[in-house]
Amino acid sequence: MNDTTRYEATPYDPQAEARWVPEPDKRPGRTAFQRDRARVLHSAALRRLAGTTQVVAPMRSDFPRTRLTHSLECAQVGRELGAALGCDPDLVEAGCLAHDIGHPPFGHTGEEALDQAAQACGGFEGNAQSLRILTRLEPKRFAPADEEPARLAPWPGRSVGLNLTRAALDAATKYPWARGGHPTDPASTKYGVYGDDLPVFRWLRAGAPDGRKCFEATVMDWSDDVAYSTHDVEDGLQAGHIDPAALRGSEERAELFKIAERYAPDAAPAELAEALDRLQAQEWWPRAYDGTARARAGLKDLTSQLIGRFCLAAEQATRARYGPGPLTRYAAELVVPRGVRLECAVLKAVAVRYVMQRDEQAQLRSRQRIVIAELADVLMRDAPHGLDPVFAVLYDEAEDDRAALRAVIDQIATLTDASALALHARLVP
Repeated sequence: MNDTTRYEATPYDPQAEARWVPEPDKRPGRTAFQRDRARVLHSAALRRLAGTTQVVAPMRSDFPRTRLTHSLECAQVGRELGAALGCDPDLVEAGCLAHDIGHPPFGHTGEEALDQAAQACGGFEGNAQSLRILTRLEPKRFAPADEEPARLAPWPGRSVGLNLTRAALDAATKYPWARGGHPTDPASTKYGVYGDDLPVFRWLRAGAPDGRKCFEATVMDWSDDVAYSTHDVEDGLQAGHIDPAALRGSEERAELFKIAERYAPDAAPAELAEALDRLQAQEWWPRAYDGTARARAGLKDLTSQLIGRFCLAAEQATRARYGPGPLTRYAAELVVPRGVRLECAVLKAVAVRYVMQRDEQAQLRSRQRIVIAELADVLMRDAPHGLDPVFAVLYDEAEDDRAALRAVIDQIATLTDASALALHARLVP
């Protein structure tokens, strides 16, 4: 990825560059995808991620990674990998910046708690919430009130969110199906759209193969895995939660591989052991960490080496299958060698075992689930009191109880960790 000539934007057809509501460019000369990237980067929803848990909760560490720093790191990885494969780099970066924009307070713990609270209106999923924010909740453009209802239903006169291009919304869509619509696993809890957002989802997926991610989304998805698996391990080592020497013990490795199976269910423990062995055999793999300047530099080199290893392997394998031309939209799928996927799965397991499964983290998550559940109860009971003006209007305009509950869930989902705790302290006796 060192040939800068490959960073030139490749042409996309007018359908890819179309917006839900057509609008002229205020400053001619920018590409449609440069505008998309700028809109996501300047959005309040992206800024909010600075106060949302990644692994360590904000304010519980001097320099914690948050959902915002993770999104920025994912965007840097995705931009370079996408450009090397012929994607428009601004388009891939916009998709990466937006991919976690729907995550609620307290990260996946908040997501699980909100899903329970939202059962009566179809559940909650951070990726589906991302689409909802991008196309409805982050107010930047409104649909004309007199627009043809058949095309905009149920949007005439309402917010269309950031009004991103079809290709940018598609690039941010990790799970292009509704709840229960996973192409191979109907029981999967992962999905990318709520029922009442299907009109815009069908628009952005016009002409797309059912259940298949666009190429830019596959780049985003792998960049997400690469960014959080490497950085979570970096954070765990620096915080002293991970002892590199422990990863050589047979009992520890056995427990680790049990966790890794959730990320690689088709892998045998022996295959996962080989993946870990490959990493530990590298000269840049840490043997110990003592917090000195030299150790910190080594830790940064570890992260850099891992990202380069994972991205270069994907680039070379994808090129081997599809050749040297630009790869965009549905012309290809990102190819990640199995061995590299298993190495990434083992790193995820390391972070889970030594960082996320600590006793203090389990106690914290239990408290966070209670906060979300009690907030949902009190806000739904007293609504529209307690709701911000944006969500109070949505609540008042709700056509049924499901829509009213969804407005309350939307309100909670837009909180940071700190604001959720503050609102809970104010509203819950």
